[in-house]
Amino acid sequence: MPKLSRKGAGQPLRDAMQRAGLTGPELAEATKEVDPTGRGISPATVGRLAGRGKTARDRCELETAWVIADALHRRTNAPLQDLFAIPAHSTVTVERSTPDAEEE
Repeated sequence: MPKLSRKGAGQPLRDAMQRAGLTGPELAEATKEVDPTGRGISPATVGRLAGRGKTARDRCELETAWVIADALHRRTNAPLQDLFAIPAHSTVTVERSTPDAEEE
């Protein structure tokens, strides 16, 4: 599954949280409403993605970004692509390993 990168070092995510009037823990709680499993995203993960310090993370799983964006979209109308960079679809079909017969 592809990893998504947060845009602008998390600033668009922080801006959307502010527009929605949600803190990190409140956003984590809101993700439970949109997560099909009902578990939501942990407050720590939300903090890492929205944060600016040493523990901040630039990448996350598509599912994580989707649930966070969905929870924010319900309050701010911010789409996923405004918060996270979506990787281009790879069309590479060239095999990158060397066949056994060609090894030295």
